[in-house]
Amino acid sequence: MSKLTPVTILTGFLGSGKTTLLKRILNERHGMKIAVIENEFGEENIDNEILVQDGREQIVQMSNGCICCTIRGDLVQALSGLLTRRDAGEIDFDRVVIETTGVANPGPVAQTFFMDEEIASRYLLDAVITLVDAKHAHMQLDKQEEAQRQVGFADAIFITKSDLVSGDDVAELRHRLLHMNPRAPIRTANFGETPIDTIFDLRGFNLNEKLELDPEFLRADEHDHDHDHDHEHGEQCGADCGHDHDHGHHHGHGHHHHHHHHTDRIASFVFRSGKPFHYGKLEEFLSGILAVYGEKLLRYKGVLYMEGVDRKVVFQGVHQLMGSDIGAKWGDETPGTKMVFIGVDLPRDAILKGLENCLA
Repeated sequence: MSKLTPVTILTGFLGSGKTTLLKRILNERHGMKIAVIENEFGEENIDNEILVQDGREQIVQMSNGCICCTIRGDLVQALSGLLTRRDAGEIDFDRVVIETTGVANPGPVAQTFFMDEEIASRYLLDAVITLVDAKHAHMQLDKQEEAQRQVGFADAIFITKSDLVSGDDVAELRHRLLHMNPRAPIRTANFGETPIDTIFDLRGFNLNEKLELDPEFLRADEHDHDHDHDHEHGEQCGADCGHDHDHGHHHGHGHHHHHHHHTDRIASFVFRSGKPFHYGKLEEFLSGILAVYGEKLLRYKGVLYMEGVDRKVVFQGVHQLMGSDIGAKWGDETPGTKMVFIGVDLPRDAILKGLENCLA
């Protein structure tokens, strides 16, 4: 069985600096051979001469429009074509970067790696990297749901062009992004400058026990609500809380009052409990949630404490596609569940209450 080839999806709204970052990756001395699948559509098209200076990289240009939504089959064809040419010894590469069009939703691109058998058996989806332009981000996030989806799907977020705005503006943007997606580390990267290990081999789609939520997000949760468990703060919000029920938790901490005008449809929330889940109840509940809200669920991940199981159970998913695995023994660690959900207009309170009802 040949080793799986890792794939990185590079996304971000028009003008966010994807091409600059890609050029820097391709020109750096890292010893990797990278095949690029880029979409020829949009104002940031890469000039092939610039990219293939040393002849090591192979560029596959997509035809007619968007890789991501309208023609997912084209992406499968491009990925298969690369494999065929590599197997025949015509080209060589050890990883792939897919640069999506600026207005694309990365969800269908990610799904390709789970839904097509040939692709799943030869490629490993490593991570979705999202670039956010500090100068125009708020406007783009306010107006374009695709920009919000790109943030929600991310395994790592880079704020670009931060040199064009104030430190306070960057802090405010970071706070907003954090509440849309607390599981993606947020860094700044001006002119494509960022260490290569912050981009590659992030294992964002691996079933592992690492569920690192930004501590600031969890602190904000606890600061807002004097409860034992994060998930209880859902009740305070009320069923008619509307789109901004998670974004910024502005009903609590005064120093973030200026966020109240952003009503992001993409938001995240966390469920935590020290009680074990009842397996049957949880399975039935999650199946129902995926059936009804699968398209609205962008990313979700959890480390679960299950009744009668002495090991951690790890699960994660994209839309309706969910995988789970048995992890390490709890050992000296106090068993407990931590789950994060990121999605569009999700019924937060209903999901939190439903999970509560699945506890043994």
